[in-house]
Amino acid sequence: MNFFITNAGATVPFLILALVASAIISFLLTPVVRRIAIRYDAIDHPGARRVNDVPVPRGGGVAVAIAFVAVSGVLLAVNAVIAFVPVPTNVQLLDVVGLLLGGALATAFGVVDDYLDLRARWQFGGQFGLALFAIATGFVIDFVSNPIGSEIGPPTLHLPVALAIGFSVLWIAGMINSINFIDGLDGLSSGIGLIAAVTLGVISLTPDFSQPYVAVLCFALAGSLLGFLRWNFHPATIFAGTSGVMFLGYTLALLSILGTAKVAVALLVLGVPIIDAFWNIVRRLAQGRSPFSPDRGHLHHRLLDVGLSHRQTVVLIYGICVLLALLALLLTGATQLYAFMGVFVASGFVLFILARGGFDADDPESSDPITGSE
Repeated sequence: MNFFITNAGATVPFLILALVASAIISFLLTPVVRRIAIRYDAIDHPGARRVNDVPVPRGGGVAVAIAFVAVSGVLLAVNAVIAFVPVPTNVQLLDVVGLLLGGALATAFGVVDDYLDLRARWQFGGQFGLALFAIATGFVIDFVSNPIGSEIGPPTLHLPVALAIGFSVLWIAGMINSINFIDGLDGLSSGIGLIAAVTLGVISLTPDFSQPYVAVLCFALAGSLLGFLRWNFHPATIFAGTSGVMFLGYTLALLSILGTAKVAVALLVLGVPIIDAFWNIVRRLAQGRSPFSPDRGHLHHRLLDVGLSHRQTVVLIYGICVLLALLALLLTGATQLYAFMGVFVASGFVLFILARGGFDADDPESSDPITGSE
């Protein structure tokens, strides 16, 4: 059995084109965005709740978004003329609008927050509005893999309309918050997003999905993150900011839905930010605090406090994400959900052990957010 679809080889040049073009645009545009951010004082200044010891501008997500939207828009327009990849029958023009226009709206909302530092309730309202916009343009998760396996029942479970809409809102808003929560060290969220985008792109070329059209979009996103990562990796000269968090979370959520839903894949490859967000929300609620109150309870904080350096922590989490990506590529259907649950339980145990290290996650003198996102 072939791992990739028969026409995967013919798609590779366009994947490389999408990756390289978006990387170049993002790479060249990021310093421009940085100068604009400095001009308008959209800057994270050093303080008790930061790890940067010099002022660092935020808003780098704008460069990522422009690169992705521009390259994707051009390639999709060219594809409409010469059809270098087939358009899936279940992908309509309205879906493309929801992805690209919605990504632009997410970025614009993030820019406002980067400049004005909006309160959490306004950020959540923006996330909810983006989720509703995505649903209105056709991004609804109306089925999931059968968690008990196709031997006992159907391979997929179709959700009632109300449940599908509720699950879709939770998925999109949850993805944005997961990226927000993990955006705590230089290059962390952008690197994780890069790994996830490449994985979703590669898996779109497998027979189970057979969506080279979606793969092109995923590699365009990967390229835009790659170009930005040059400026965002430690020591960062610019942070992604809320504009980057909103755009990346929204776009990854929609790419995992576009065409044939790949939610189980996204759950696994993005297991680190998703699980980190869940356990920290549970911990904060158990302590009677707001689930969005900042502290030093995230996985990256735990690793820093056991002695790893900034770069070592980021690279270690990259490695974990790559391993999860390989699992997502090798496993199928319900087994991906089983793997996610195994990682979920194991991560909770690891976080518990790390929490026994003696530092106080609730110490206000050492709390996050680090990059101005959470």
